Amino acid sequence: MTTFPNSPRLLKGGIVLIDPRTSAVLRVIALQYNPDTLSRTLQVQAAGESGDRLEALRLKGPPNESFKLDAEIDATDQLEFPDQNRTTTQFGIFPQLAALETIVYPASGQLQTNNTLAQFGTLEIAAAEAPLTLFVWSRTRTLPVRITDFSITEDAFDAALNPIRAKISLGMRVLSVNDLGFDHKGGNLFMTYLRNKEQLANLSQGTPLSSLGITGLP
Repeated sequence: MTTFPNSPRLLKGGIVLIDPRTSAVLRVIALQYNPDTLSRTLQVQAAGESGDRLEALRLKGPPNESFKLDAEIDATDQLEFPDQNRTTTQFGIFPQLAALETIVYPASGQLQTNNTLAQFGTLEIAAAEAPLTLFVWSRTRTLPVRITDFSITEDAFDAALNPIRAKISLGMRVLSVNDLGFDHKGGNLFMTYLRNKEQLANLSQGTPLSSLGITGLP
């Protein structure tokens, strides 16, 4: 803990699961330690890739944006005070890992229901709709995502073989209005995210041509 009383409170990045219909918050998963790096990739959706000159400057839609981060979970500090952290003493970091892992699992109840429907001869069973996953990385970046890559490396274990330290690698793709539509809660959040980008871009000071070593365009 910092010894400076006026130090700003460090915000945590994390994931929020919400009901896509009611927008009710179902679960908040804060990263124990913010990653040192966050990689982003934007794949441009250009309309002119077919070679049509009339489409050369057109964009078909928002780019396919993806995030990649590595996070750590460590129970060492909690294990120093077992009476105050009984869950950690009993299960290690299994609960934190399970909270993340179950994001990419359909609910067990839904799997059981689908199995029952199949046994009764139902020909078409709709895939279960998962909660809407939001990646939160500051107030200006709250965006709907789909987890595309997920790996866990468990580094240390207690006497009962519960993991007590792990590294997590998460890959996420941003869901835009092309994926969700404008009327979906996730689509609304994406548009807010895009408007925030535009507002921040407007705050960037312009640069004169002379800084590029030219006085005008040919």
